[in-house]
Amino acid sequence: MLKVDITMALVRVTEAAAIRSAKFMGRGDKIAADQAAVDGMEKAFDLMPVRGTVVIGEGELDKAPMLYIGQKVGMNKPDMPEMDIAVDPLDGTILIAKGSPNAIAVVAMGPKGSLLHAPDMYMKKIAVGAGAKGAIDIDKSVAENVISVAKALNKDVTELTVVVQERERHDYIVQEARDIGARVRLFGEGDVATILACGFEESGIDLFMGIGGAPEGVIAATAIKCMGGEMQARLMPYSEEEKIRCKSMGIEDVNKTLNIDDLVKSDDVLFAATGITDGDLLKGVSYSKRRFATTHSIVMSSETGVVRFVEGRHDLSKSELVI
Repeated sequence: MLKVDITMALVRVTEAAAIRSAKFMGRGDKIAADQAAVDGMEKAFDLMPVRGTVVIGEGELDKAPMLYIGQKVGMNKPDMPEMDIAVDPLDGTILIAKGSPNAIAVVAMGPKGSLLHAPDMYMKKIAVGAGAKGAIDIDKSVAENVISVAKALNKDVTELTVVVQERERHDYIVQEARDIGARVRLFGEGDVATILACGFEESGIDLFMGIGGAPEGVIAATAIKCMGGEMQARLMPYSEEEKIRCKSMGIEDVNKTLNIDDLVKSDDVLFAATGITDGDLLKGVSYSKRRFATTHSIVMSSETGVVRFVEGRHDLSKSELVI
């Protein structure tokens, strides 16, 4: 099977999740929206020409009946490649419930053993696009990183935009960035979509900093690696139970600084995302009166460095899977 076939199959997976979930946009029911995304994604995986194992998903088997960690997905024929699969069928559950921008469906995939098996806990993250690769250090201050990234991008600090999740724990980042004259853009939810935007100059986002979910961090790191950017991270377990959980997933040193190659160990990984609601990079799903749905997706490969934007027009009367 040609890689291009696997790539397009990956897009179909995120398209299916987005189309099903988008029907719940603005209805105030994040649980139903998330379940719809999971349903669509799982069904679409049946047509994926791989032997896949979910390493980042909706949770453990006892907490997530579908797309759970360890679940086998794909066509699973003997001649197909074994792959790690990381999924977030709906990144931005609150966003879609409110009808807000930047809800997306995402999947990352790489050879077996290539994606960090990140526990469901907090992770400190810092990320930039290719233009500022080599300019960040998670152990340095906010001001030092802002100045370094601005220099790498040949910008004045006052022209640099730092994106930060609007949480009390990030107040110090906001204050330090503003104190040296940088611009700060706050967002409410959706780590993956926001970090993804760092890879595109036209997004206006130069630097991501903050603490968010570890599983989302690995998925976002796959996209950053495909685009030639840089990301650093550190797990932040808040209890002894979480530390034990880390070790059970093969992470011995929970204090280790994780660089992009620790998060994503292969140079041959794929990433796909489909917009559910309109966002910075992708338009959301739109429906026509003639039972068609239009989707806007992005798919990329770290091996080739190619980033493709894909527009799909789906006849909803012809496929139960809406792919």
